Amino acid sequence: MEIKKIASFSADHDIITPGMYISRIDGDVVTYDLRTRTPNAGDYMDDLTIHSVEHMLATFMRNGAIGGEVVYFGPMGCRTGFYLLVRDSVTPQKVREELITALLNTEKATEMFGATRKECGNYRELSLDAAKAECARYRGVLEAKNQKTFTYGE
Repeated sequence: MEIKKIASFSADHDIITPGMYISRIDGDVVTYDLRTRTPNAGDYMDDLTIHSVEHMLATFMRNGAIGGEVVYFGPMGCRTGFYLLVRDSVTPQKVREELITALLNTEKATEMFGATRKECGNYRELSLDAAKAECARYRGVLEAKNQKTFTYGE
């Protein structure tokens, strides 16, 4: 059996900086690379932070204006960001706008979503403070970048 390289391994990680990028398009689903950290720079999210952000952003994105178009939100194994899969009926600019709204909502949140034993398989490893700090950090990155094309290297 011939093993083909998966698409995410084809991206040049030496040129990726924090931001929001279109990683791939499969039919009507667009995969966004929400890169919160520079790859291979030694600065990675810890498990508590990545898990906490996942709970908050997945909830806010699915409950927001484009919630019906969100297919998936989850962390990258390398701990430098997240993947957000959205139907192609939503423009990248609208996805960015809704992501920033979700980040702001996390910063203002007063409860951690999915923080009970019945809701999560590792419910003790969650921190609203960690999620707030990471979301504020990433929002600053997105607001500082005036991205137009959402391609790597931009």
